[in-house]
Formats: sequence, C-alpha cells, structure tokens
Amino acid sequence: MTTSTQTIAPGAWTLDAAHSSVNFTVKHLGISKVRGRFNRFETAFVVNESGRAAIEATIYFDSFDTGNEARDNHVRSADILDVAFRPHLTFRVPEPVTLAEEFEVTGEATIAGITKPVTLSVEWGGVQLFPGDNKNHAGFNATGTIKRSDFDVAPGLPSAMLSDKIAIELDIQLIEPDA
Repeated sequence: MTTSTQTIAPGAWTLDAAHSSVNFTVKHLGISKVRGRFNRFETAFVVNESGRAAIEATIYFDSFDTGNEARDNHVRSADILDVAFRPHLTFRVPEPVTLAEEFEVTGEATIAGITKPVTLSVEWGGVQLFPGDNKNHAGFNATGTIKRSDFDVAPGLPSAMLSDKIAIELDIQLIEPDA
C-alpha cells in the first residue's frame, strides 16, 4: 500500500457519468462468468480542507444490464433482485478517507434495510485537466466482492446456479467543484 497522499481541491466533486461505470461479474452454473453493468448510479464525494474525502454512492437496480433483455428482466424480477422491494444499493464510508495511489476503504453497504461492511481496493488515478470542459477531473478504480446471501437476495437460488459472490468494479471520474 502506498502511503503518499494525493493533492485534491476541497469541496463537493460531481460525477462525470459519461466517463464512469459500475460493472459486475457473477458465475453462472459454476462454469462461466456473466458480466454486466448498472447504467444508473450516483456518487457524493466531498473533500474537506485536510484533503480527506467523504464518500457515498447509490446504485439503482432497475438499471441492471447484461445486454440480454430476457435475462435482465428475469434478474430484476422477484426471483432475484426484486427491484420493487430492493430498488437500490447504497454505500457509505463512515469516516473521511485519505487518498493515496492505492488504498482500501471499508464502508457500509445497504440493500432493503440490511447493512453489511464491504471493503473496496482502490487505485487512485489522480487529477488531470480535461480540455472538454476546462476543469480538473479526478479518477479512481475500485474493486470488491459482495455476497448476495448477506443481503437476502434470491435466497432460494442455489449458489451452484448463480454464485453467491459477485465481483464489483467501479471506474469513477469526478469533476472538480467550481472555485
């Protein structure tokens, strides 16, 4: 783990959704991986004067997308995600974190009132000026795993059919607040 901190302007950074993604991978039948994404998500990334960041995120399950409409509709149904009962996942880090080139962050993931700790491994990409809007953009990649059984998602579905572990990968780009 690198301990050098990154310099980043204080304030509320906004999500650059056009350059961000929330992806997942889950094993099906134990023999292959299904990859997909969530097309709708939000972040709150607020940097304090000491350069530490408060982090929150929401992922909307109705935006589940594997590129197969029939499968996606089935996953959104009461059989698996049940988006009517479980509309989203929220992730909140209880204490502001110090940014470094690589670090881990443990937050609280909540789905339909069930909260469990989730740890993400983060690679901080740094800050660069984006000529498209003439603003500084910051980026990071975060990976981790959640277990559907921790959140009572599809409890009747055996893990031999659909893995209990779901790998998550976030590629997030943020836009610096106006001075």
